[in-house]
Amino acid sequence: RAGLPGARRGCWWHTDAMAPWRVRDFHADDLDAAVRLWDNPAASGEAPAFSLSDLIAAVRSHEPAVVAIVGEELVGVAVAMVGGDRAQVMRISLAAAWRRRGIGSAMLGELERRLVAAGVHRIQCLLAGGSEIGALALEHAGYTARQGMVLYERLEPVDAGSAGALGRLGGRMVRAGAWDDLGGMAGEKELIERRVILPLAQPQLAERLGLVPPRAVVLFGPPGTGKTSFARAAASRLGWPFVELFPSRLAGESPAGLASALREAFALVAELDKVVLFIDEVEEIAGTRQPRTVSVAQGVTNEMLKLIPPFREQDERLLICATNSVRALDGAFLRHGRFDYVIPVGPPDPAAREAIWDRYLAAIPHGELDMAAIVEESRLFTPADIEFAARRTAQLAFERVLFQRGEEQVTTGDVLRAVGQTRRTLTAELVAEFEQDIQDYARV
Repeated sequence: RAGLPGARRGCWWHTDAMAPWRVRDFHADDLDAAVRLWDNPAASGEAPAFSLSDLIAAVRSHEPAVVAIVGEELVGVAVAMVGGDRAQVMRISLAAAWRRRGIGSAMLGELERRLVAAGVHRIQCLLAGGSEIGALALEHAGYTARQGMVLYERLEPVDAGSAGALGRLGGRMVRAGAWDDLGGMAGEKELIERRVILPLAQPQLAERLGLVPPRAVVLFGPPGTGKTSFARAAASRLGWPFVELFPSRLAGESPAGLASALREAFALVAELDKVVLFIDEVEEIAGTRQPRTVSVAQGVTNEMLKLIPPFREQDERLLICATNSVRALDGAFLRHGRFDYVIPVGPPDPAAREAIWDRYLAAIPHGELDMAAIVEESRLFTPADIEFAARRTAQLAFERVLFQRGEEQVTTGDVLRAVGQTRRTLTAELVAEFEQDIQDYARV
């Protein structure tokens, strides 16, 4: 929008049938509530152009931002960034219950006032195709959509000079939005977000409050419960490169053995500006040592114990180790000072199973489904088991349409049939062991 008019002064106040709302400047203590809103896809539309880390960096740098408040609750946020005489509206987020009340337009108007005061005369806003949130406010405020434009984007490591080390390690940037795509497992997701991600994403706030951000965590739980997915998604959420080390692969890459390969890999990791380093099945390199014995495995564990303290000394590093058998890890490996948290990632409970089913069934044509029956029949399913069963459901529908010219929409019976054809990863015994491991090893 070019040729901006003079701006109104003061905050917007409005009273509707539900409650009065107002728009004011963004305050530092609004950040937690803002992050929750930004992290909710329903509040910002699909595939936002700017990531959560971009937004956090903007408000921490005191770029123009306003919030909408109802009572004491933050229900909306609008953030911009200024470059010379131009500005970019990064995101307009509004809680679903408060749409179509003029709040988006009010936030945009207040944001414009601040931009005008900063000398801006042209404001742009990039929205994802089909995004409703923000579009109406922009149109009502006189913004013009530029047709025929295509956004080209390439994700790079934060430090371009570290690209060589990242390539040698087989690392990559995880696509934006991977954290939002984690369906179900809400308890684990919130715990990892609060304990691990937010202190790393807001280091200045953590420092002011005397909180040392975590440098290393262990995720433990039965196979297939999503530990690797959480690690990748954490890298996406932080906007850091993701590097995965495979102990079995490292063992074959160095003629000097696994311990030497670990040293070389950690030396390369030290060249990266920032990184999420993930090691799955870490019990292979940190297993319990037997007293008064000498073995190759003992040497590997000793080497791993030596590598963690130097890794922890560097900022913007996070080591995530995952294991299916936390009881197999050496006691010295798990102690305070090496790992900040030992977090259980267990089988999904009924509510989580329903959320995961909803995610996968959303892509499959279906009528009314008996979700209670589907959730009950899929007990002891991991998220990976549910994904397989959903894919099996789609396959059943595909074959019915192709060979029998039958209905495209799947039924509860189709889903239950697919569930019956899926082998469960978990057993009651595995779950009992996991619950005991939580008592014995969890540190959250």
